[in-house]
Formats: sequence, structure tokens, C-alpha cells
Amino acid sequence: MKFASTRLIAADINSMVAFYELVTGRPAEWLAPVFAEIVTPGAALAIGSAETVALFSEGSAEPGANRTAILEFMVSDVDAEFARLKDRVTVVHPPKDLPWGNRTVQFADPEGTRVALYTPVTEAARQRFAGH
Repeated sequence: MKFASTRLIAADINSMVAFYELVTGRPAEWLAPVFAEIVTPGAALAIGSAETVALFSEGSAEPGANRTAILEFMVSDVDAEFARLKDRVTVVHPPKDLPWGNRTVQFADPEGTRVALYTPVTEAARQRFAGH
């Protein structure tokens, strides 16, 4: 099994796609007016408009309701990314070191989902991510 993507359901798909294009530096692939993907080397981030929920099961997902997941992107320099983005997005916390060896910053996307950018900074953390 291969982890392929995470899908977000958006009330405002255009602002969500623009946010993730800014953060990742990658253009979205619009597969339909109500669905886009941003493909990264590790997996894809899919963004569907709220109207796509009915294609699966009415009421099974709700825009802006997530408070359990944090989308994480590994970057080469978290401090440089923070400097690039801090005045353009909502900052949840500035860069800080975490006990498991990553330096991380966290933002909120336009609908409240938390987005973390991190850089492994300890030798153990760098080794853990060496094959990624």
C-alpha cells in the first residue's frame, strides 16, 4: 500500500488552492472546476469544493471543521520559509525546536487547518528522514 494523498474539503476552493500553491511553491493541477491537486515528491494534496462531498456521502465531510490533523511539509530551511511566508499567511507559532529533533513553524490555511513546515535539525532526526 502506498500513501498517495490527503484531501481537504474547501468552502472556498480558490483561496485554499492559492494558499497551498504559495506554501508549496507548486502549481495546482485543476482536474475539474471543483477539484485540484498539488503534487509533491512525497504525496499529493487534493482539494475538493464542498459540493464534491455529495459525490461520496452527503454530510460526510465539512469545510473548516478539522481540528485533529496537521499537514506537515519537510523543507530544507524552516527559518527561510517562515521569513518568506510570515507576512502572507496566518502564523500559529514561529519557528521552534521540538523534542524529537525537528525545527518547525505552523500556519493556518484559510479554513483553519494547521500546516507545519519542519526541518530535521538533530543528527537522529536527519537520519530518520534520510530516505525521504
